[in-house]
Amino acid sequence: MRDSIPGTRGSALAAAIFTVLQASALHAAEDPPQSMRKISVEGTEEAAKVDEVSSPKFTQPLLDTPQTIAVISGKVLQQQQSTTLSQALRNTPGVTFLLGENGNTATGDSIFMRGFDTQGSIFIDGIRDLGTISRDTFNTEQVEVAKGPSGPDNGRGAASGYINLATKVPLADNFSRSTVSYGTADNSRITGDLNQYFAGAGAALRLNAMVQDGGVDGRDHVERNSWAIAPSLALGLDSDTRAYFYLLHTKQDNRPDGGIPTIGLDGFFNAAFAPGGANSGLRPGKVDRDNFYGALSDFDDVEGTMFTARIEHDFNDNLRLRNTSRYGKSEQSYLLTGVNAITATDPDPDAWTVSRSRQAKFQENTVLTNQTNLTATFQTGALEHSLTSGLEFIYEKQFNPTYIGQGTMAPAGSAANANLANLYNPNPRDPITGRDLERNGVYTKGDTTTVGAYLFDTISFAERWEVTGGIRLDDYTTQFESATLSTATTHPTLPVGTLVPTDLESSDTLFAYKVGVLYKPRENGSVYLSYATSQQPPGGNNFTLSTATTGNNAVNNPNVDPQKSSNVELGAKWDLNDGAFAVTGAIFRSENENDLVQNDPTDPSAIQQLGKKRVQGIELGVVGRVTDAWELSAGIAKLDTEVLEGTAAQNGAQINWSPELTFTSWTTYQLPFGLTIGGGVRYVDTVFRSISNNITGTTNTPEAPDYWVVDAMLSYVIGEHLTVQLNGYNLADELYVASLNNGGSRYSPGAPRSALLSFSVDF
Repeated sequence: MRDSIPGTRGSALAAAIFTVLQASALHAAEDPPQSMRKISVEGTEEAAKVDEVSSPKFTQPLLDTPQTIAVISGKVLQQQQSTTLSQALRNTPGVTFLLGENGNTATGDSIFMRGFDTQGSIFIDGIRDLGTISRDTFNTEQVEVAKGPSGPDNGRGAASGYINLATKVPLADNFSRSTVSYGTADNSRITGDLNQYFAGAGAALRLNAMVQDGGVDGRDHVERNSWAIAPSLALGLDSDTRAYFYLLHTKQDNRPDGGIPTIGLDGFFNAAFAPGGANSGLRPGKVDRDNFYGALSDFDDVEGTMFTARIEHDFNDNLRLRNTSRYGKSEQSYLLTGVNAITATDPDPDAWTVSRSRQAKFQENTVLTNQTNLTATFQTGALEHSLTSGLEFIYEKQFNPTYIGQGTMAPAGSAANANLANLYNPNPRDPITGRDLERNGVYTKGDTTTVGAYLFDTISFAERWEVTGGIRLDDYTTQFESATLSTATTHPTLPVGTLVPTDLESSDTLFAYKVGVLYKPRENGSVYLSYATSQQPPGGNNFTLSTATTGNNAVNNPNVDPQKSSNVELGAKWDLNDGAFAVTGAIFRSENENDLVQNDPTDPSAIQQLGKKRVQGIELGVVGRVTDAWELSAGIAKLDTEVLEGTAAQNGAQINWSPELTFTSWTTYQLPFGLTIGGGVRYVDTVFRSISNNITGTTNTPEAPDYWVVDAMLSYVIGEHLTVQLNGYNLADELYVASLNNGGSRYSPGAPRSALLSFSVDF
């Protein structure tokens, strides 16, 4: 059995996922006075097109919402057998993934969207979900991707938008669905979804569960093992007062993947192959995509529990109150082996080596929140209002102790303290010396307390016009403490190795707003213009404050202003085929400023804050039923990114992690005799890892090349209850970079040609 970091409770950290009931958004009735529609929560597995998001902060259906929002339905997730959030997000354009920063390696959902880091803007039922873990979709009804600043909806956040996972909830129906899957890489998975409605009591129970065991396609020795259970209870479904209670517990027991070296990729640079180098002029070959550079004793353990209680009451047809409380705690511990610098001076490539990076991490996340939302519809003269307001209390905490004793790993006979592997033939059983994991007293601990209030209103008038406006105020305080070990350089008056504490605090009031004007030339169409803002305060993304006055971490100095972002968008939406098929399009421009801090050249004792980035482009999408048998979901995004104000080397450069063109599609056709065929194509343009006017690599590789991937699906219904489904992935066996690390030394290869066979039983 593999060891976990001492001090954890067996398996550790989990992206605790849990949820509040998915509430249908409210929209205006044709005849005044308006009345709110009764909540009707239905599963989305019967349609690729979803008409509403789950948040009550959106007062209108998607057709009449002046913002680009993509919803990935449960039906699409099931057809693709998308089991993680990262897999689900392949269905929306403009999203890329990062393997890690500096010497660290990401083990979860490290997401960039429209040019900006979005991993701190992931929500479960409108409540921020902490932790860099891989989120499973077994208990997810739909994935909602809102593009553009998220400040009015959620408070602090990224300029790119946010991602919300809506959870499966108890329904007024009786059904069950069990799925057993087995695929290449010896990957097995079982899921169950049972819903029982007690009509006489107006109550319902729902149980979702999942267990998964096996490897990862194309990656030797990497393992993904997990189980989770999510019971939920609903009371008063047939009354004006309803209560919902949710519990989710999840555990993961993985062998992590540190990636493979980028040698041999287009643009790769190493001094050994440059003019004058030991192997000048030689073009090195790529390593095998299935190479594993870690140890069999590496681990990535996640454990999380989340409990949610929600009460809602309808005062009448026009006024509804909802209160949601949640407590969640998750822990993650891992010991992971990544790769970095390559030594290729020997004339024999079989003797080349790559340095190993042994990384240990423990992280504990806690969230406690209470949200109260009041939704009302009413009329003032000729104006019809759909109004929602709310108050939120949020406490978030993160604790990161430092571990030492990761040990060094190298082939037998290597020099003392060597930490390396054979480049082309790594051995996961290489001897490890000095492995004795223990805390050394160094740690970081941060918490943020937020009180937020918001108000949104959609005003309808003159039959075809709507004006939407919203404001939000957040009063927050971030407290940060840490301890570091002194050195002769940093603290010359202290004995070397003395723990030196640091305490920092940042507090402020954040203001965000959005406004949109929408015109409906027809009942099934809308044209809109919108503007929205957002702010990201120091420490807002990771609870870490810093005294740095230069470098990337300087934006977390409590003495600097929040980063500010804005987005202007002009778009149109049309529902065709009696509302079954949606066509959307938008042009947009997002700007983010205050992301660069440096010493003031005119005053050495002061710092100055500058920096401005712009992302503009166009995004088009279609989703829904083209005919009774044919469904289609597709999207394309073209981005034009630029650093407007940065360092001398950055001004005018393209923003990193922002491919110029991305495309995604998925389509299915149901034949009369129970057979459904489907497939999809994805394209991601070249992704640059750094912001520079000179993209020529001076070490490792500067970019991830563009790629195409083709997937397919066949499903056949046998009788009334059994469905057999076969999914094929990457049919052309394309070798591509799924994610690249910041330094360009390692990447995660996309899965090769692979398959998954599933049997589903429905009652």
